[in-house]
Amino acid sequence: MSHTDPSGAVPAPIDVPEAARWLAGRVLRTPVLRAPAIDRLAGARVLLKAENLQAGGSYKMRGGLFAVGRLATAGHTGVVAQSTGNHAVAVALAARRFELAATVVLPVDAAPTKVAQARAAGARVVFAGTTVQERLAVARRVSDETGHPIVDAYDHPDVIAGQGSASLELIEEAERAGTPLDALVLPVGGGGGVAGACLAATGRPIEVYGVEPHGCDSLARSLAAGRPVPVTPQPTIADGLRPSCVGELPFAVLRTRLRGVVRVDDEEIAEAFRLLLLELKVLAEPSGAAGLAGALRLAADGALRSPAAADGALRSPAADGGLRSPAAERLLATAAGGPRQRTVGVVLTGGNVEAELVARLAASARLEEEVVAA
Repeated sequence: MSHTDPSGAVPAPIDVPEAARWLAGRVLRTPVLRAPAIDRLAGARVLLKAENLQAGGSYKMRGGLFAVGRLATAGHTGVVAQSTGNHAVAVALAARRFELAATVVLPVDAAPTKVAQARAAGARVVFAGTTVQERLAVARRVSDETGHPIVDAYDHPDVIAGQGSASLELIEEAERAGTPLDALVLPVGGGGGVAGACLAATGRPIEVYGVEPHGCDSLARSLAAGRPVPVTPQPTIADGLRPSCVGELPFAVLRTRLRGVVRVDDEEIAEAFRLLLLELKVLAEPSGAAGLAGALRLAADGALRSPAAADGALRSPAADGGLRSPAAERLLATAAGGPRQRTVGVVLTGGNVEAELVARLAASARLEEEVVAA
C-alpha cells in the first residue's frame, strides 16, 4: 500500500514491520494484560495491549515519533499537526525529542489535559473550531507560513505504520504465548490505528474490527457507501473518536481488509472503563476503553442475535446485513462449550483522561452483576 505525500514526493509505503523495527527501543513495549472477569464476560480469552501506559499516554506516540523522526532525518526543522488531542501531544513530544519546532492545531473544546501536555512539550498550540475541516484549514495555513510539513493524524503513511506497530506487538506476543489472535479490535477516530492493525495482521487469519461511538460512525457509513462519508459528530465521552470523516488513506486500506465495525454507546464505553479500572487497576481514557466495549458488544451480538446487529452495528465491509460474523460464530461456539477458547486482542489506545471524568465514571452506574459476583 502506498500514498503520495502532499509535497508531491515519490509514493511512500505503509510498512508496519519497518516502523516496528525503527521504534524498538524508542517507545515503550507496553504490557499485555488479562482479567478472568473480562474473559468470562466475553466468552473468550481477551488480551489487552496497554498503550495507555505508552509515553505521551497513547499509542499515537508511535506514529508521531516515526513520522517526525523521518522528517528530522530528511532535514526539516519543524512540523505542524492537527488532532483532537493525543496525536498533537505525540507530535509535540516527538518534535522536542528531535529538537524541531512544533505547532499543533486543536479544537476549541479539546480536553484541557491534552492541551496542557502539548504545551508542556514545547509546542505552540492554536485552536480552530470543532471540526477536522476547520483544523486542517488552519494547519495548512501554518504550514504555508512556516514551510513546515504537516504530520497528518489520519492520512500520513508513517503515522499509520507507527500506530500499527502496537497491533503487531500484540499479535506477535499472542503467538509466542501459544494463543494466536482470532480477532483484533480497535477504536476508530480517523481510522489510522485500525488501518495499521489491518496491515499488521496481513497474512494471518485474524479478523480486525473497528469500534465507533453511535453518532460518530463515519467509518461504518463509509464502508456501506463505498466512499468516505462525513458525519456531524454527536456528543460522546470518547473525545478522541470524534473526527467528522475517516481519512482517505485509512479508508483505502480498510475497505477491503476490515471485517466489520461495531457501534457502541457511552454507557457501554463507561462500563468498559470501569471494568479496566476495577479488574485490572488500569486507567484508560474513554476513547481507549472503547475497544473493550466493542469486543464485549461483538460477543454479545454473536450470542444473542441482537437487533443492533441487524441494524448494522456489526457488518462486513460490503455491508451485506449479515447478522453474525465468523468471529461472533466462534465466540458463540466457545460460550456453548466449543473445542477451543478463542483469543481476542484489544488495543487500549490511550489513557489521557480528565480527573473529573474519572471520578464521574467511577462513581456512576454500578457494575454488571456478573462482575460484582466475580
